[in-house]
Amino acid sequence: MSVDGSDSGEKVSLIEDFGVHIGGAMGWPPMAGRAAGVLMLSEAPMTMSQLQDALDASKGSVSETTRLLITTGTVERFKEPGSRQFVYRWRDDAWIGCLQHQLEQTTELLALAESAQIRGSTLPSEQRARFHAMHEYYSFMVSRLEMLLTEYTSQFGAGQ
Repeated sequence: MSVDGSDSGEKVSLIEDFGVHIGGAMGWPPMAGRAAGVLMLSEAPMTMSQLQDALDASKGSVSETTRLLITTGTVERFKEPGSRQFVYRWRDDAWIGCLQHQLEQTTELLALAESAQIRGSTLPSEQRARFHAMHEYYSFMVSRLEMLLTEYTSQFGAGQ
């Protein structure tokens, strides 16, 4: 892994910690956690080739990784004015983006639970009870995640 600067040893250590801990906690491959660390520590947006160099990874691997980080709301891809190539950077509101992504995923699972309850209405009571419990769980989670997102956004807003 290539990291510039006099404190590169500490940066490499942080990036590796991100690969293990954030990657593991989020269910990401270690590469995604490392890429998150690289982008969080970067002072400027990075091109695909800069990310490849920093992560010592192939273009395909970095492309897949950045797509995951964009989907999860932590990284953004854009073109700087006057440039022809895309760059990537850690979002100023990454934690809001992450929470929004969790809410979206949980809302999708709530929709599945609602559909399963309807479609499984003729199943035996034990299976119907499982669908009901699933629906109750995801209803609870969606309402709490909505409240958390509102509270976090109003308290910290973008850039925190």
